[in-house]
Amino acid sequence: MAGTDLFAPVTFNGLSLQNRIAMSPLTRARADMAGRVGPLQATYYGQRASAGLIITEATAVVPEGRGGAFIPGLWDDGQIAGWKQVTDAVHARGGRIFCQLWHAGRLSHSSLDLQGRAPVAPSPYKQEGQVFTEGGMVDFEEARALSLEEIAGVVTAFADAARRAKDAGFDGVEVHGAHSYLLDAFLRDMTNKRTDAYGGSIENRARLLLEVMEAVVKVWGPERTAVRLSPIGHAYGAWDSNPEPLFTHVVEKLNDMKIGWLDMVEGDTGITREIEPSFDLQKLRRLFKGVLIANNLYTRAMAIEAVEAGRADMIAFGRPFIGNPDLVERLKADAPLVDADLRAYYGGGERGYTDFPAMDAA
Repeated sequence: MAGTDLFAPVTFNGLSLQNRIAMSPLTRARADMAGRVGPLQATYYGQRASAGLIITEATAVVPEGRGGAFIPGLWDDGQIAGWKQVTDAVHARGGRIFCQLWHAGRLSHSSLDLQGRAPVAPSPYKQEGQVFTEGGMVDFEEARALSLEEIAGVVTAFADAARRAKDAGFDGVEVHGAHSYLLDAFLRDMTNKRTDAYGGSIENRARLLLEVMEAVVKVWGPERTAVRLSPIGHAYGAWDSNPEPLFTHVVEKLNDMKIGWLDMVEGDTGITREIEPSFDLQKLRRLFKGVLIANNLYTRAMAIEAVEAGRADMIAFGRPFIGNPDLVERLKADAPLVDADLRAYYGGGERGYTDFPAMDAA
Protein backbone atom coordinates (compact mmCIF):
# COMPACT_ATOMS: atom_id res chain seq x y z
CA MET A 1 0.00 0.00 0.00
CA ALA A 2 2.86 2.34 -0.84
CA GLY A 3 1.97 6.02 -0.94
CA THR A 4 -0.78 5.67 1.68
CA ASP A 5 -1.56 8.85 3.66
CA LEU A 6 -1.49 8.62 7.47
CA PHE A 7 -4.11 11.37 7.72
CA ALA A 8 -6.56 10.26 5.01
CA PRO A 9 -9.87 8.53 5.84
CA VAL A 10 -9.89 4.76 5.43
CA THR A 11 -12.25 1.82 5.85
CA PHE A 12 -11.07 -1.36 7.55
CA ASN A 13 -13.26 -4.42 8.18
CA GLY A 14 -16.36 -2.38 7.33
CA LEU A 15 -15.42 0.34 9.85
CA SER A 16 -14.94 3.86 8.47
CA LEU A 17 -12.09 5.71 10.21
CA GLN A 18 -11.16 9.38 9.96
CA ASN A 19 -7.45 8.55 9.61
CA ARG A 20 -4.87 5.84 10.29
CA ILE A 21 -3.90 7.10 13.76
CA ALA A 22 -4.92 5.04 16.77
CA MET A 23 -5.04 6.23 20.35
CA SER A 24 -3.23 3.58 22.35
CA PRO A 25 -4.66 2.34 25.68
CA LEU A 26 -3.60 4.67 28.49
CA THR A 27 -4.25 3.81 32.13
CA ARG A 28 -5.43 6.99 33.84
CA ALA A 29 -6.89 5.56 37.11
CA ARG A 30 -9.93 7.81 37.35
CA ALA A 31 -12.79 5.34 37.70
CA ASP A 32 -14.44 4.83 41.08
CA MET A 33 -13.53 1.82 43.21
CA ALA A 34 -16.54 -0.03 41.82
CA GLY A 35 -14.93 0.20 38.38
CA ARG A 36 -17.49 2.65 37.00
CA VAL A 37 -16.84 5.49 34.55
CA GLY A 38 -19.11 8.40 33.64
CA PRO A 39 -19.19 12.02 32.48
CA LEU A 40 -15.51 12.67 33.25
CA GLN A 41 -14.36 9.83 31.00
CA ALA A 42 -16.93 10.79 28.36
CA THR A 43 -15.38 14.25 28.18
CA TYR A 44 -11.84 12.86 28.07
CA TYR A 45 -12.44 10.37 25.26
CA GLY A 46 -14.73 12.75 23.39
CA GLN A 47 -11.95 15.35 23.31
CA ARG A 48 -9.74 12.78 21.55
CA ALA A 49 -12.33 11.53 19.07
CA SER A 50 -10.43 12.84 16.02
CA ALA A 51 -8.22 9.75 16.31
CA GLY A 52 -9.02 7.21 13.64
CA LEU A 53 -9.56 4.62 16.35
CA ILE A 54 -9.51 5.01 20.14
CA ILE A 55 -8.63 1.96 22.20
CA THR A 56 -9.70 2.49 25.79
CA GLU A 57 -7.59 2.13 28.87
CA ALA A 58 -7.28 -1.45 30.11
CA THR A 59 -10.71 -2.46 31.41
CA ALA A 60 -10.90 -5.34 33.87
CA VAL A 61 -13.11 -8.33 33.08
CA VAL A 62 -13.19 -9.38 36.76
CA PRO A 63 -12.54 -7.32 39.92
CA GLU A 64 -9.56 -9.51 40.85
CA GLY A 65 -8.13 -8.72 37.41
CA ARG A 66 -7.52 -5.03 38.17
CA GLY A 67 -3.88 -3.99 38.03
CA GLY A 68 -4.34 -0.96 40.25
CA ALA A 69 -6.81 1.22 42.08
CA PHE A 70 -9.46 3.29 40.28
CA ILE A 71 -9.32 1.05 37.20
CA PRO A 72 -12.51 0.72 35.14
CA GLY A 73 -14.28 -2.56 34.59
CA LEU A 74 -16.90 -4.41 32.59
CA TRP A 75 -17.46 -7.31 34.98
CA ASP A 76 -20.93 -6.08 35.97
CA ASP A 77 -23.97 -4.91 34.02
CA GLY A 78 -24.06 -1.83 36.23
CA GLN A 79 -20.89 -0.61 34.54
CA ILE A 80 -22.47 -0.51 31.07
CA ALA A 81 -24.30 2.81 31.41
CA GLY A 82 -21.15 4.80 32.18
CA TRP A 83 -19.34 3.36 29.19
CA LYS A 84 -22.38 4.16 27.04
CA GLN A 85 -21.81 7.83 27.90
CA VAL A 86 -18.24 7.43 26.62
CA THR A 87 -19.15 5.77 23.33
CA ASP A 88 -21.94 8.29 22.70
CA ALA A 89 -19.48 11.18 23.22
CA VAL A 90 -16.95 9.67 20.80
CA HIS A 91 -19.55 8.82 18.16
CA ALA A 92 -21.07 12.31 18.38
CA ARG A 93 -17.72 13.66 17.19
CA GLY A 94 -17.33 11.15 14.38
CA GLY A 95 -14.89 8.87 16.21
CA ARG A 96 -14.61 5.12 16.64
CA ILE A 97 -13.74 3.33 19.87
CA PHE A 98 -12.77 -0.20 20.94
CA CYS A 99 -12.73 -1.36 24.55
CA GLN A 100 -9.58 -3.10 25.72
CA LEU A 101 -10.48 -6.13 27.85
CA TRP A 102 -7.94 -7.09 30.48
CA HIS A 103 -6.99 -9.39 33.33
CA ALA A 104 -3.88 -8.28 35.22
CA GLY A 105 -3.19 -11.70 36.70
CA ARG A 106 -0.33 -11.75 39.22
CA LEU A 107 0.05 -7.96 38.81
CA SER A 108 -3.03 -7.33 40.92
CA HIS A 109 -3.48 -7.35 44.71
CA SER A 110 -5.91 -8.86 47.21
CA SER A 111 -7.05 -5.39 48.30
CA LEU A 112 -8.27 -4.71 44.76
CA ASP A 113 -10.51 -7.78 44.70
CA LEU A 114 -14.00 -7.39 46.11
CA GLN A 115 -13.52 -10.59 48.13
CA GLY A 116 -9.90 -10.03 49.16
CA ARG A 117 -8.57 -13.00 47.22
CA ALA A 118 -4.89 -13.40 46.31
CA PRO A 119 -3.89 -12.59 42.72
CA VAL A 120 -3.72 -15.41 40.19
CA ALA A 121 -1.21 -16.61 37.61
CA PRO A 122 -0.44 -19.65 35.44
CA SER A 123 1.92 -20.86 38.19
CA PRO A 124 2.80 -19.65 41.69
CA TYR A 125 4.84 -16.47 41.31
CA LYS A 126 6.06 -13.62 43.49
CA GLN A 127 6.48 -10.50 41.39
CA GLU A 128 9.09 -7.99 42.48
CA GLY A 129 8.02 -4.38 42.84
CA GLN A 130 4.86 -2.63 43.96
CA VAL A 131 1.28 -2.09 42.84
CA PHE A 132 -0.92 1.00 43.24
CA THR A 133 -3.80 0.37 45.66
CA GLU A 134 -6.41 2.63 47.24
CA GLY A 135 -4.09 2.88 50.24
CA GLY A 136 -1.01 3.71 48.19
CA MET A 137 1.87 1.66 46.80
CA VAL A 138 2.27 -1.81 48.32
CA ASP A 139 4.43 -4.83 47.52
CA PHE A 140 3.11 -7.43 45.11
CA GLU A 141 1.81 -10.57 46.78
CA GLU A 142 2.49 -14.22 46.02
CA ALA A 143 0.17 -15.19 43.17
CA ARG A 144 -1.44 -18.62 43.19
CA ALA A 145 -1.94 -20.89 40.18
CA LEU A 146 -5.36 -20.99 38.54
CA SER A 147 -7.19 -24.31 38.57
CA LEU A 148 -8.59 -25.73 35.34
CA GLU A 149 -12.09 -24.76 36.45
CA GLU A 150 -10.93 -21.20 37.12
CA ILE A 151 -9.27 -21.02 33.70
CA ALA A 152 -12.62 -21.83 32.11
CA GLY A 153 -14.07 -19.03 34.23
CA VAL A 154 -11.51 -16.59 32.82
CA VAL A 155 -12.65 -17.41 29.29
CA THR A 156 -16.27 -16.86 30.31
CA ALA A 157 -15.38 -13.55 31.98
CA PHE A 158 -13.83 -12.21 28.79
CA ALA A 159 -16.86 -13.29 26.77
CA ASP A 160 -19.25 -11.68 29.25
CA ALA A 161 -17.26 -8.43 29.25
CA ALA A 162 -17.25 -8.47 25.44
CA ARG A 163 -21.04 -8.72 25.50
CA ARG A 164 -21.26 -5.77 27.91
CA ALA A 165 -18.95 -3.78 25.62
CA LYS A 166 -21.38 -4.38 22.78
CA ASP A 167 -24.29 -3.27 24.95
CA ALA A 168 -22.31 -0.13 25.81
CA GLY A 169 -22.06 0.84 22.15
CA PHE A 170 -18.41 0.16 21.42
CA ASP A 171 -17.31 -0.44 17.83
CA GLY A 172 -15.22 -3.46 18.78
CA VAL A 173 -12.98 -4.87 21.48
CA GLU A 174 -9.28 -5.50 21.96
CA VAL A 175 -8.09 -8.42 24.09
CA HIS A 176 -5.03 -7.47 26.14
CA GLY A 177 -2.53 -10.27 25.51
CA ALA A 178 0.63 -8.32 26.29
CA HIS A 179 2.94 -6.91 28.98
CA SER A 180 3.05 -9.96 31.27
CA TYR A 181 -0.59 -9.67 32.31
CA LEU A 182 -2.51 -12.92 32.69
CA LEU A 183 -2.86 -14.01 29.06
CA ASP A 184 0.73 -13.06 28.22
CA ALA A 185 1.96 -14.77 31.40
CA PHE A 186 0.41 -18.01 30.12
CA LEU A 187 2.28 -17.57 26.83
CA ARG A 188 5.79 -17.18 28.27
CA ASP A 189 7.83 -20.07 29.65
CA MET A 190 9.34 -17.88 32.36
CA THR A 191 5.96 -17.36 34.02
CA ASN A 192 4.16 -20.54 32.92
CA LYS A 193 5.50 -23.69 34.60
CA ARG A 194 2.31 -25.71 34.31
CA THR A 195 2.40 -29.38 33.33
CA ASP A 196 -1.23 -29.72 32.22
CA ALA A 197 -2.98 -28.75 28.96
CA TYR A 198 -2.12 -25.07 29.53
CA GLY A 199 1.63 -25.47 30.03
CA GLY A 200 4.77 -26.92 28.49
CA SER A 201 4.55 -26.80 24.69
CA ILE A 202 3.96 -23.66 22.66
CA GLU A 203 0.54 -25.00 21.68
CA ASN A 204 -0.43 -25.50 25.31
CA ARG A 205 0.88 -22.13 26.51
CA ALA A 206 -1.04 -20.36 23.73
CA ARG A 207 -4.24 -22.25 24.54
CA LEU A 208 -5.79 -19.75 26.96
CA LEU A 209 -5.23 -16.71 24.76
CA LEU A 210 -6.72 -18.52 21.77
CA GLU A 211 -9.71 -19.78 23.77
CA VAL A 212 -10.37 -16.23 24.91
CA MET A 213 -10.14 -14.97 21.32
CA GLU A 214 -12.58 -17.64 20.15
CA ALA A 215 -15.03 -16.71 22.90
CA VAL A 216 -14.85 -13.01 22.08
CA VAL A 217 -15.25 -13.68 18.36
CA LYS A 218 -18.53 -15.44 19.11
CA VAL A 219 -19.78 -12.14 20.54
CA TRP A 220 -18.26 -9.65 18.10
CA GLY A 221 -17.26 -11.56 14.98
CA PRO A 222 -13.59 -11.60 13.92
CA GLU A 223 -13.72 -8.31 12.00
CA ARG A 224 -14.40 -6.30 15.18
CA THR A 225 -12.04 -8.25 17.42
CA ALA A 226 -8.47 -7.09 18.08
CA VAL A 227 -5.62 -8.38 20.20
CA ARG A 228 -2.58 -6.63 21.67
CA LEU A 229 0.69 -8.57 21.67
CA SER A 230 4.19 -7.62 22.81
CA PRO A 231 6.33 -10.36 21.27
CA ILE A 232 9.67 -9.11 22.59
CA GLY A 233 8.51 -7.06 25.55
CA HIS A 234 10.11 -7.63 28.95
CA ALA A 235 7.48 -5.91 31.07
CA TYR A 236 7.86 -6.72 34.77
CA GLY A 237 11.06 -8.60 34.00
CA ALA A 238 9.31 -11.45 32.19
CA TRP A 239 10.43 -13.04 28.93
CA ASP A 240 10.22 -16.18 26.83
CA SER A 241 13.27 -18.25 25.99
CA ASN A 242 12.31 -18.55 22.31
CA PRO A 243 9.70 -15.94 21.36
CA GLU A 244 9.81 -16.19 17.57
CA PRO A 245 8.21 -19.66 17.17
CA LEU A 246 5.81 -18.86 20.02
CA PHE A 247 4.42 -15.71 18.45
CA THR A 248 4.56 -17.15 14.94
CA HIS A 249 2.24 -19.89 16.18
CA VAL A 250 -0.04 -17.35 17.85
CA VAL A 251 -0.31 -15.17 14.73
CA GLU A 252 -0.96 -18.18 12.51
CA LYS A 253 -3.82 -19.23 14.80
CA LEU A 254 -5.19 -15.66 14.81
CA ASN A 255 -5.20 -15.81 11.02
CA ASP A 256 -7.11 -19.10 11.15
CA MET A 257 -9.77 -17.26 13.19
CA LYS A 258 -9.65 -14.33 10.75
CA ILE A 259 -9.02 -11.90 13.63
CA GLY A 260 -9.44 -8.39 12.25
CA TRP A 261 -6.82 -6.35 14.12
CA LEU A 262 -3.38 -6.90 15.66
CA ASP A 263 -2.06 -4.15 17.93
CA MET A 264 1.63 -5.09 18.00
CA VAL A 265 4.05 -3.44 20.41
CA GLU A 266 7.50 -3.12 18.88
CA GLY A 267 10.17 -3.41 21.58
CA ASP A 268 9.45 -2.63 25.23
CA THR A 269 6.39 -0.41 25.55
CA GLY A 270 7.23 3.19 26.39
CA ILE A 271 10.89 2.32 26.97
CA THR A 272 12.71 1.29 23.81
CA ARG A 273 12.16 0.23 20.22
CA GLU A 274 15.26 -1.95 20.23
CA ILE A 275 14.57 -5.31 18.63
CA GLU A 276 16.31 -8.46 19.80
CA PRO A 277 18.72 -9.56 17.05
CA SER A 278 17.30 -13.09 16.84
CA PHE A 279 13.69 -11.98 16.36
CA ASP A 280 12.23 -10.97 13.02
CA LEU A 281 9.22 -8.77 13.75
CA GLN A 282 8.87 -8.12 10.03
CA LYS A 283 7.97 -11.79 9.70
CA LEU A 284 5.00 -11.31 12.00
CA ARG A 285 3.98 -8.13 10.18
CA ARG A 286 3.98 -9.96 6.87
CA LEU A 287 2.29 -13.02 8.34
CA PHE A 288 -0.74 -11.34 9.89
CA LYS A 289 -3.61 -11.00 7.42
CA GLY A 290 -5.75 -8.42 9.23
CA VAL A 291 -5.20 -4.76 10.07
CA LEU A 292 -1.80 -4.23 11.70
CA ILE A 293 -1.55 -1.40 14.24
CA ALA A 294 2.12 -0.64 14.89
CA ASN A 295 2.79 0.60 18.38
CA ASN A 296 5.55 2.05 20.57
CA LEU A 297 7.37 5.39 20.60
CA TYR A 298 6.50 6.47 17.07
CA THR A 299 7.29 10.01 16.00
CA ARG A 300 5.36 11.88 13.35
CA ALA A 301 8.04 11.20 10.73
CA MET A 302 8.30 7.53 11.63
CA ALA A 303 4.53 7.11 11.46
CA ILE A 304 4.21 8.76 8.06
CA GLU A 305 7.08 6.70 6.66
CA ALA A 306 5.83 3.37 8.07
CA VAL A 307 2.34 3.82 6.61
CA GLU A 308 3.62 5.11 3.26
CA ALA A 309 5.95 2.11 3.00
CA GLY A 310 3.13 -0.30 3.83
CA ARG A 311 4.79 -1.74 6.95
CA ALA A 312 1.69 -0.95 9.03
CA ASP A 313 -1.93 -0.12 8.35
CA MET A 314 -2.25 2.18 11.37
CA ILE A 315 0.09 3.76 13.90
CA ALA A 316 -0.76 4.02 17.60
CA PHE A 317 0.28 6.97 19.74
CA GLY A 318 0.00 6.77 23.51
CA ARG A 319 1.44 9.37 25.87
CA PRO A 320 1.22 12.24 23.34
CA PHE A 321 -2.58 11.94 23.54
CA ILE A 322 -2.50 12.82 27.25
CA GLY A 323 -1.49 16.46 26.83
CA ASN A 324 -2.74 16.84 23.26
CA PRO A 325 -6.45 16.03 22.92
CA ASP A 326 -6.26 17.14 19.28
CA LEU A 327 -3.08 15.17 18.58
CA VAL A 328 -4.18 14.27 15.06
CA GLU A 329 -4.59 17.92 14.10
CA ARG A 330 -1.25 18.83 15.69
CA LEU A 331 0.55 16.02 13.86
CA LYS A 332 -1.04 16.97 10.56
CA ALA A 333 0.05 20.60 11.01
CA ASP A 334 3.46 19.51 12.35
CA ALA A 335 2.72 21.74 15.34
CA PRO A 336 4.49 21.58 18.72
CA LEU A 337 3.21 19.00 21.19
CA VAL A 338 2.49 19.46 24.89
CA ASP A 339 4.57 17.18 27.11
CA ALA A 340 2.19 16.37 29.96
CA ASP A 341 3.56 16.33 33.48
CA LEU A 342 4.01 12.75 34.69
CA ARG A 343 2.18 13.68 37.91
CA ALA A 344 -1.01 14.11 35.87
CA TYR A 345 -0.95 10.60 34.43
CA TYR A 346 -2.59 8.56 37.18
CA GLY A 347 -5.48 9.35 39.50
CA GLY A 348 -7.29 12.55 40.38
CA GLY A 349 -10.07 14.37 38.59
CA GLU A 350 -10.26 16.88 35.74
CA ARG A 351 -6.83 18.39 36.38
CA GLY A 352 -4.29 16.78 34.10
CA TYR A 353 -7.07 14.82 32.41
CA THR A 354 -9.62 16.95 30.59
CA ASP A 355 -8.09 20.42 31.04
CA PHE A 356 -5.48 20.29 28.27
CA PRO A 357 -6.58 22.79 25.59
CA ALA A 358 -6.83 22.10 21.89
CA MET A 359 -4.31 23.79 19.63
CA ASP A 360 -6.61 26.60 18.51
CA ALA A 361 -7.51 27.43 22.12
CA ALA A 362 -4.02 27.17 23.62
